[in-house]
Amino acid sequence: MVPKITTLSGYIHEYQKSIANPTGFWANIAETFYWRKKWDTILEWDFQNPRIEWFKGGQLNITENIFERNQFLLGDQTAIIWEPNDPKEEARKISYNELFTEVQKFANVLRSHGVRKGDRVAMYMPMIPELTIAMLACARIGAIHSVVFAGFSANALAERIIDAEAKVLVTADGGFRGQKIIHLKDVVDEAMVDCPSIVSSIVVKRTGHNIGWNPKRDYWWHDEMAQADAVASAEIMDAEDPLYILYTSGSTGRPKGVLHTTGGYMVYTAYTFRNVFQYSSGDVFFCAADIGWVTGHSYIVYGPLLEGATSVMFEGIPTYPDAGRYWDIIKKHKVNQFYTSPTAIRSLIAQGQGWVQDIDLTDTLRVLGTVGEPINEEAWHWYHDHIGNNKCPIVDTWWQTETGGIMISAIAGVIPTKPAFASLPLPGIQPQIVDPEGKKLCGKGVEGNLCIKFPWPGMARSHWGDHERYVESYFSQYKGLYFTGDGVKRDEDGYYRILGRMDDVINVSGHRLGTAEIENAINEHPLVSESAVVGFPHDIKGQGIYAYVVCTDIPENSEEELKNSIKKGVSKMISPIARPDQILFVSGLPKTRSGKIMRRILKKIAAGSEEYGDISTLTNPEIVEEIVDKNINLNH
Repeated sequence: MVPKITTLSGYIHEYQKSIANPTGFWANIAETFYWRKKWDTILEWDFQNPRIEWFKGGQLNITENIFERNQFLLGDQTAIIWEPNDPKEEARKISYNELFTEVQKFANVLRSHGVRKGDRVAMYMPMIPELTIAMLACARIGAIHSVVFAGFSANALAERIIDAEAKVLVTADGGFRGQKIIHLKDVVDEAMVDCPSIVSSIVVKRTGHNIGWNPKRDYWWHDEMAQADAVASAEIMDAEDPLYILYTSGSTGRPKGVLHTTGGYMVYTAYTFRNVFQYSSGDVFFCAADIGWVTGHSYIVYGPLLEGATSVMFEGIPTYPDAGRYWDIIKKHKVNQFYTSPTAIRSLIAQGQGWVQDIDLTDTLRVLGTVGEPINEEAWHWYHDHIGNNKCPIVDTWWQTETGGIMISAIAGVIPTKPAFASLPLPGIQPQIVDPEGKKLCGKGVEGNLCIKFPWPGMARSHWGDHERYVESYFSQYKGLYFTGDGVKRDEDGYYRILGRMDDVINVSGHRLGTAEIENAINEHPLVSESAVVGFPHDIKGQGIYAYVVCTDIPENSEEELKNSIKKGVSKMISPIARPDQILFVSGLPKTRSGKIMRRILKKIAAGSEEYGDISTLTNPEIVEEIVDKNINLNH
């Protein structure tokens, strides 16, 4: 297992060591893993002409580091606790030995369908154990998995399959989400019309409802597994061989297939998992993300399983059958670390205090975490007070699909926390703040664009089939630096506060204002449950501030009074410069199914555009029309 930092002085020592000799630092971490052949070179890199290679010449298989390396110690230990959508359905516990058998059987299924090293396998599945099994089976045989979030439309699924030229698709007849049945196979059948590269579709029976069937292409998972041998040899992979592709959507153009490789990603996800969450042997870790996103890849599957953890996998949503579901799961499975999104936390705050006022989860719960966006102070305090009972440190983790794992975060119980601050960089991570012209901003009390000046093992190596786009996205703006696209503030203590994407930073009369900071101030108002802030063209200021605000209740004939109250609150918490120019009260915000607010759409509405792009991936596309209508009325 990787070494764990347990004291603040230990963190300072490890961080200084990692900066003085980064290659030696990561080589020592990598030594704790099983390699078929040790690397020839720890690192070769060039950010000027982007190329990054970690542990070059090393050979391994990541599944051997999950199973064979730990088999005698962990074989009977629970690897996955699967909690189904309906709490009346029995949870499923899968030991490391059982998981290993299932992975090997499905590896042989894939081989029987012609899948070989380097082939791509697409997955469009609900949150069921078969998804994890399929991912690890791909890794076992050297195939590259491409998980597509099971909320994307048929068109979006087809785009990703076509781009990856996937050979096999793994899916399910359907999935459950709250009270709804999601008809996944119907979406797949629609997508397959445009996907000639797919030779086989392997279908898990989950809901049992009637589905379309193509006997030349479709195969039942259970039939294929019944015929499969339970022993599958591991394909020997070079450290820089691809492990997976994960697509992220841009505002224009085709999806970006972020490519992660094997050796460096393995080392980085395991190291960050053990340290950030302070995992100890026997702990139960619950990440409430979907595996369709990078959080699920790194902190439901690879990070926890590499470290021998018990990982909770949840099929449902936090408000079904009621708003106490997360807390019931934590109590039921004696969870020690819980990791979720600020959006989920705010949605639970809106459900009222009744679901949390009498609970105490701290007989087992030790660590709380957040991921996906900066957490506002109100949500931070609610999470800390009501869920952690003022006893559990919150790790507000900053990272991206492209980074592979957590980059800036407190280490639970080791680094003191501040509400709404991601905290300090992890060992091996070298942040550099620059101004828009690329001038380095050193010292404390500075604000600018967040870059990284030295590679780390978990970073993406390219975009699938389009290295030029990778270079353009991350290395073209500031030569010699990896540009994260985020704005950041480093305070007098050296703590980092993420201000949001640079396209979420508003330049008002020459003053740069982070939308997350303004939203935090708006959300402090007692009647506000959620908000989203964007910039819009302003004749005098260059950019004005437009706030979309969701309220729990607006007293009759009091909208203008409420707007003024919110503006005063923002002025008081930040500055009069940050006062919203426009406030629009809405019943909801456009969100992806992962809970991300689509500010791109809100910016276009605020600017008066009638072209909003693809809204098929939204969980609530109808809200766009409502917001457009209200915006028209506001401006007339």
